[in-house]
Parts: sequence; C-alpha cells; structure tokens
Amino acid sequence: MTNVLSLGGSIVAPDGPDAAFLKEFSALARSWLDADPARRLILVVGGGGPARAWQKAYRDAVGDQADPDAQDWIGIMATRLNAQLVRSAFLDICPHEVVTDPTALSVFSGRILVAAGWKPGFSTDFDAVVLAERFGARTVVNLSNIAKVYTADPKTDPSARPIDSISWKGFRAMVGDEWTPGKNVPFDPVASRRAEELGLQVICAAGRDLPNLAAILEGQAYQGTLIGA
Repeated sequence: MTNVLSLGGSIVAPDGPDAAFLKEFSALARSWLDADPARRLILVVGGGGPARAWQKAYRDAVGDQADPDAQDWIGIMATRLNAQLVRSAFLDICPHEVVTDPTALSVFSGRILVAAGWKPGFSTDFDAVVLAERFGARTVVNLSNIAKVYTADPKTDPSARPIDSISWKGFRAMVGDEWTPGKNVPFDPVASRRAEELGLQVICAAGRDLPNLAAILEGQAYQGTLIGA
C-alpha cells in the first residue's frame, strides 16, 4: 500500500521551518508505517512562505520585466530546500535522494520517498499526481493550511461555505485551467486536469491536524473535502 501526501509548504515552513511540526509529523508517519510492513509513503513537499517571499522579492526587484519561468524556478528551489529538510527527518527509512523529476522514477527502496518541485509550469500538486500514477495510489492527500475547500475565498466572501465533496468538473470550474507561479488554489488546475483523466481522488485537509491525518491514513471518518467523488 502506497499513500501519497502532498505536504504543503505552508505547514512545513509557513515563514521559516517549523521543527515542532516536523517532529510530530515524523512520529505519526513512523507509527503508521510500523503498523504494516507493506505500507509506504510518498511525501511531495511545497515551497510555503519562503517561496512566496523570494518570488515577491524578484518581482519587486525587476518589476514588469519579471520572467514567469524565473519566478517558477525560485519557487521550485524553495520546495527542494523544504523537501531536503523533510527527508532528513527520515534518513533511516528514506535512502533515496529527494526526487526532482517524478517522471524519471520507476521504483524506490525504503519506506518513504520525498519529492520536490520539478520544472516551470508544474506545481508540486502535479508531481504528486504523477507519482500517484507511477506507484499505484488511487488517492492524493493534499495537506495545507485550510481544513476544507470553500465555494469562494472565506477571507473576502462572507457567503463562502465549506464543501464536503465535489466532482472534478465542479472543482475545475472553480480553479480554472491554467497554472501561474505562486497561484494560491486548493489544488492546482494542471494537476486537477491530470487527476481527473486518471480517475484519482484528492482529499484536501488541514495539514496541522495530525489526528485527522491519522484518520485519513486509516480509512476512517475525517474532516476535509473529497474531490473527484
């Protein structure tokens, strides 16, 4: 059994690295793996606060001359730094180096595999979908700083309501079809299109709610939004 967790940078490094969260997450992951020798985890790590801060600095420095690919590469490098941190917490069970090209990997040893950003035009959400396809996972668990997907941004729209489940058609109508560097959506449009094509489901849930994550991993009732229902 292989589970894919898209571990948002907003929970690994909201502003800087969160060592307390990493310690608790490591304990949960190890406990889940220890319960069954057939279990494996793929962790795809995002850029978080550092990615957004460095991208903003670039835009502020060059103004209208900002190049989208250059901005994307800045975010990708932030994901790789965060992923290296996460991998380092699992060195004894994660012998493979951080994966930076999800299409180049066909097997992995150990119990955990850690991946980061790939190339411009693709987010870590897309990397998670590619790895789910390659290793036979039917669900991607997308962990971020939101507990559920909303019909609109609740920070700006008081009528926004949380969604328990939604079809890919309905979700894609909300997020559009194109990816832009730093775009802040529950699951990116390019990854959503590919996940729909593959028949994958995505669970969006609060990454810091570790008891809820444990329930998801165990197939129990959880708080979150199921996309592709």
